Amino acid sequence: MSAPNRATLWGRAIVDELVKAGVTDACIAPGSRSTPLTVAFADHDSITVHSHLDERSAAFYALGRAKRTGEPTPLVCTSGTAAANFHPAVIEASQSRVPMLLLTADRPAELRDSGANQTIDQTKLYGDAVRSYRELPEPAPEDRRLRSLRTTVCRALSETTGTPAGPVHLNAPFAKPLEPTEVEDDVPADLAERAPLAAEGREGPFVSVSRGRPTLPAADRRRLLEAIRNAERGLIVAGPADRLGGEAIRELGRKTGFPVLADPLSGVRFGPGEGPVVGGYDSWLPAVEPPDPDLVLRFGASPTSKTLREYLRDTDARQFIVDPAGEWREATFTATDLVAADGTELARALAAEIDPSAANDDWRERFERAEREYWGLIDAEGDELFEGAVLERVFRDAPDPATLFVSNSMPIRDADRFARPRDAALTVLGNRGASGIDGITSSALGAGSATNDSLVLVTGDLAYYHDTNGLLALSRCGVDATIVLLNNDGGGIFHMLPIEGFDPPFTGQFKTPHGLDFAPTADLYGFEFVRTDSLSEFEDAYAASLSSPGTQVIEVVTDSEASHRRREAVHERVNERLG
Repeated sequence: MSAPNRATLWGRAIVDELVKAGVTDACIAPGSRSTPLTVAFADHDSITVHSHLDERSAAFYALGRAKRTGEPTPLVCTSGTAAANFHPAVIEASQSRVPMLLLTADRPAELRDSGANQTIDQTKLYGDAVRSYRELPEPAPEDRRLRSLRTTVCRALSETTGTPAGPVHLNAPFAKPLEPTEVEDDVPADLAERAPLAAEGREGPFVSVSRGRPTLPAADRRRLLEAIRNAERGLIVAGPADRLGGEAIRELGRKTGFPVLADPLSGVRFGPGEGPVVGGYDSWLPAVEPPDPDLVLRFGASPTSKTLREYLRDTDARQFIVDPAGEWREATFTATDLVAADGTELARALAAEIDPSAANDDWRERFERAEREYWGLIDAEGDELFEGAVLERVFRDAPDPATLFVSNSMPIRDADRFARPRDAALTVLGNRGASGIDGITSSALGAGSATNDSLVLVTGDLAYYHDTNGLLALSRCGVDATIVLLNNDGGGIFHMLPIEGFDPPFTGQFKTPHGLDFAPTADLYGFEFVRTDSLSEFEDAYAASLSSPGTQVIEVVTDSEASHRRREAVHERVNERLG
C-alpha cells in the first residue's frame, strides 16, 4: 500500500481492513479533520457511501441499516460537536443492542486543551453507552504501529456484533496535511517491501474473530424442560427483539401449547410457521381475566404493552427471562429465573424435545377464542377515522414482504393494539431502546436502504418535525418510502396521562400544538404529498403509494383527543363483550 502522506496511509489502512472484514457501506458527514477517512471510503471500489449533511441524521440512518441487516454501517465525522451529534443514536444503539461503529476524527494530542478551534475532549465521549472505546495511534509509517491499527479495527468491528451487540467508538487523531497531497519522505516508497504485512495486511481481515452463541448446559436445559412439561398453564412472551427467530418461537408455542403473546417488534407476530400467536392482548387481557399462568417464558426486551407488563407483574407464576447477555430487562422485578442463552437457539432446542400431545388445549383455546372475538370486534368498528384504525390498515394492507418502521409515542402503542398477526414476511422495526422520537425518519430510511422490500414508515407529527433533516436521504441516498404521517397537532400521547386534567398547563406545555403545515416539505425534499382526513381516502392513497415508484407522504389529519376517546370506547366495548 502506497500513500502520499501518513494521514492518507492511515485512512486507507482503516478502510482496507473494514472492507476485508465484510463492510460494504459507510455513512459519512462532511468535515475537514475526517478528510483522510472520507477520501479513503469514497475512493474504495467496494464501498457504497451514504452521504449525510447532518450528523444526527447520519447516525440514526446507520442505526436503521444495522437494525435491518444485523451488521454495522461505519459512521465517519469530523471533530468537535459533529461527534456529539452522534450521541442520541449511540444511546439508542446501546439500549436496543444494535451494532454501530463510530469513527470520529480528532485533532492530534498537542492541540488538545489548547484553545485550538473545533477541538473538544472526545476521549470516551459516549461514556458507558459504547461497548468499548479506543484511541487509534497517531499516523506513522511504522511496521508495528500499522499492525496495531489493523488489529484494533478488526477487533472493534467484531465487538459491535458481540453479546450484547452495540456501538464501539474509535477516535482517530489526524495532523495536517489531511488531503492526499504529496509530502516528501513522509511515507517511505519501499514501505511495502520493508513491512509487507503491515502495509498490505492479509488476504482477508488482519484478525478473524469467531463468536459463539451462549447456550445452556445440558443439565440446565433438562431442568427447564422439566418445568415446561410440568406446567399446566404456560405462556410465551416475545418482547421487542430485532434478531429473535420468529419461526423457532412459534414452533415452541405450537409444541408446548403455550399461547405466544408477541409484541409487534418481536419478529414473532408476523411471518410463516404455525403456532398460537396472539396480538390483541393489550385490549382484551383485562376483560378476559385468564387465570394466572404457572410458567412464563420471556424472550426479548420488556413488552410495549403496559397491560401485559402489569399482568405479568401481578401473576405468581415462575417466570424465566431468556437473555443472551444475561442482563436483566424486566423493570417490575417479579421474574424468578434468568437464563443466559441465545433465545432463538434455546427455543429451537426446547421445541425439538417437547411432545405436543401433552399440551393443555383448553388453556390455549381460552386465548385463541379471545383473540378471534377481539379481531371480530375490530372488524365491526367500521370506517370512522381514528389513529388506531390507520395503524390497523397499515399492517393489514402492507405488501408481503415489507419493512415497516413505527415511531414511538402513540404509533407503536396503536400498532401493539391494532396490528393483527399475519402470515406475511413483515419486518417491523422501531427505536424502543431509549424510546425517543428523535431520528425516526432517518432510522426508517436507513433500514429501507438495506433491502429491496417495500418500506413503510408510520410517524407522528412531532417525530416528523424533529427529523425533517433526515428526509434529505431520500434523494442523496436513493431511498423510496411510503410515509404515513399522523398529524394530530401536538403530543397526543399526553392524553393518556393524569396531567390531561390540568389545563393549563396541559395544552401549552404538554400537548404543545404547533400549527405547522408539512406540505412544503414535499417541495423542499422532492416527493409527493397527500393530505386526508378520511379513512377510506387514506386506504386509497396508501394502496396507490405502495404500487408507485418514488416517495409519497400521506398526511392523515386527526384530533388527538377524539382519537384517544375512540380508543377508550373501543376498549370499553371489548371489555363489555369479552368480560
